[in-house]
Amino acid sequence: MITSGTTGDRAFPTVDINADLVITGGGLSGVCGAITAARQGLKVVLVQDRPVLGGNASSEVRLWILGATSHMGNNNRWAREGGLVNEILVENTFRNPEGNPVIFDMVLLDKVTQEPNITLLLNTAVYAAEKKDEVTIDALKAFCSQNQTTYNLTAPLFCDASGDGVVGFLAGAAFRMGAESRDEFGEMFAPSAEYGELLGHSLYFYSKDTGRPVKYTPPAFALKDITTIPRFKSFNAGDFGCKLWWIEYGGRLDTVHDTEKIKWELWKVIYGVWDYIKNSGNFPEAETLTLEWVGMIPGKRESRRFEGDYMMVQQDIIAQRRHTDAVAFGGWSVDLHPADGVFSEKPGCNQWHSKGIYQIPYRSLYSRNIRNLFLGGRIISASHVAFASTRVMATAAYATQAAAMAAVICKEQQVLPGDIFHKGLVPLLQKRLQQTGQHIPGLQLRDTDDLVQAATIHASSELVFTGFPGTSFVQPLQLSVAQLLPLPKGDIGPIVFHADATEDTTLEVELRITSRSGNHTPDVTLEKQVIALHPGRNCVRLLFSTVLENDGYAFIIFHKNPLVQLHRTTKRLTGVLSVFNTVNKAVSNYGKQTPPEDIGMEAFEFWCPQRRPEGHNIDLKYEAGIPLFQAENIRNGTDRPVSSPNAWVADWTDPAPQLTLRWDAPVTISRIDLFFDADYDHPMESVLMTHPETVMPFCVRSYRIKNAAGLVLAEVAGNYQTHNQLQLQQPLTTDQLILEIDHPSADVPAAVFAVRCYA
Repeated sequence: MITSGTTGDRAFPTVDINADLVITGGGLSGVCGAITAARQGLKVVLVQDRPVLGGNASSEVRLWILGATSHMGNNNRWAREGGLVNEILVENTFRNPEGNPVIFDMVLLDKVTQEPNITLLLNTAVYAAEKKDEVTIDALKAFCSQNQTTYNLTAPLFCDASGDGVVGFLAGAAFRMGAESRDEFGEMFAPSAEYGELLGHSLYFYSKDTGRPVKYTPPAFALKDITTIPRFKSFNAGDFGCKLWWIEYGGRLDTVHDTEKIKWELWKVIYGVWDYIKNSGNFPEAETLTLEWVGMIPGKRESRRFEGDYMMVQQDIIAQRRHTDAVAFGGWSVDLHPADGVFSEKPGCNQWHSKGIYQIPYRSLYSRNIRNLFLGGRIISASHVAFASTRVMATAAYATQAAAMAAVICKEQQVLPGDIFHKGLVPLLQKRLQQTGQHIPGLQLRDTDDLVQAATIHASSELVFTGFPGTSFVQPLQLSVAQLLPLPKGDIGPIVFHADATEDTTLEVELRITSRSGNHTPDVTLEKQVIALHPGRNCVRLLFSTVLENDGYAFIIFHKNPLVQLHRTTKRLTGVLSVFNTVNKAVSNYGKQTPPEDIGMEAFEFWCPQRRPEGHNIDLKYEAGIPLFQAENIRNGTDRPVSSPNAWVADWTDPAPQLTLRWDAPVTISRIDLFFDADYDHPMESVLMTHPETVMPFCVRSYRIKNAAGLVLAEVAGNYQTHNQLQLQQPLTTDQLILEIDHPSADVPAAVFAVRCYA
């Protein structure tokens, strides 16, 4: 028992924690950064001012995680982020395909608590920064409201992933808030004053059907006149959660210090909206609905942005500028919202897409004037316009993984964040990131530590694509569709397809490629053909005269004709898919992007996949064979399709796919890294949406690794992750390794992106 009768002053206890890296902010960015650094050996403190992890993705806000894949509504193929972002989204899809936000909370907590090098402080807010000198942070002060404890957090390195930049602000880091003028960076999309300086906050609500009539009485503070919301006719009884992203407010206020004021205004709107839905008489289908959940804290879009040694601008995104210090990528649209949000007469957003993904430079990930501060999450060094793309969660987390790996190198090399660029350590950073599955567009991994680079590789079979085996089925050509095929440089061989016509008609076919290597926007037309079809089944042999200068993807486009049915296949293949010229209003995709001339955006068509179980391949035959699925791809340094499949794919008929690695002399192996195909094209939205599978159909589920004597070193069943890292219990000295893998299914042949071995 504790008793105290004293009347003197008391103080809460203080706990001192020393670490290698302190990360403030437990959103997706902080989580991915913390795990990345911890797995590389750093002692990390992760400070989160909320009771759960995830930030805007958590059950407290319930926004889905998105990045370059953009709901599959742009031309960024195979663009889901790698590393921890990929690992977490794949894990959540496996455990939580229904998109339950409470389950996602647990996925994140589970990931973090499995890392012994992470000290997690929940419900703990940083409130002060102590500095060693004018440009160096020495410690942070934080307070936990639940255990009434003050923490003194010391470290040589700090990362601010707090969203509002609390550490950077307290430490005196240079920052900006609001929109730049067109003149400052020559950004043609820089908004005018009437459009607004900041993006606002949003709150969401969930409804539930109880199966019986439910009465609703609004609170006194609820918005009385729904017509004050210009788009009030857009409300319906079916939308809930982050589909209501456009319930937004606060862009003309201080989005840090006015957050509570903004929240109350959003509560007024939400409870007023629900009153309108329940009591206006316009929604009889809402009679049995109840208001199940309303957000308690707003989802923030924008507040402070901090200045690094380089500030990203609109041109970096739209022109896809190259940077020698590229460490991450983005691909969301330039997505600006009117500052008046839900009370604006303007559209809820202006999304303008680039033709492909863009690089994020390392110089944007650390403060230009606080020497030991990394920038993570949405506060990285970017203009207001560039921020409109880099701000989304998957992109922000992907960049934070790079900052975390940079912290690892800082400790190993005894340098500061800026030194990694100025002392020529960026290639080392890029290599370390790529080894963990961080794709950097335009950069191949050159890994001299990888023993596979010196091995002779033999495969039991290598797919040479001549067509899809098995029987086909037909689907009407209601939308223009293209088969995206990887073709080797040189002549294009004959292509055979089958089409059924209900009457005499013509079919327009095009051959297109992209104007930029690595993009998947078919903006260059090489040839057009108009083919006469007769009633019934037509077997058509396409002959193209084009000679391709390089290996790359070609689009065989079949323009829509309701009188025609194309033959399709249920077979799927790594690095091969069909795309459609269709509409995805969720990301302002109306089939073609046609921007005004004066905003610096490009016009082009959208050709996007359909979500499974749709999106079937066209049953094409390529008589000459496409030999781009060789075993050599497992060491080419690119672990996803880009301009080529970049994978070894076994032949459809191979009963026991096998890779054999041989060395001229015995080598010692302690670790084996395998990278499989967990479908980088699927966006894997974390909440609200239901996904068609828990395991991606291309992913190898079971495999065995043996030594030269046939001894099984590792046997894995039930795999669903991209990156499998196998740490051998004892180092193995051998001159041969055998990888036996099983086909994922009868419809999908086995594929491997990479095998790497380390001493």
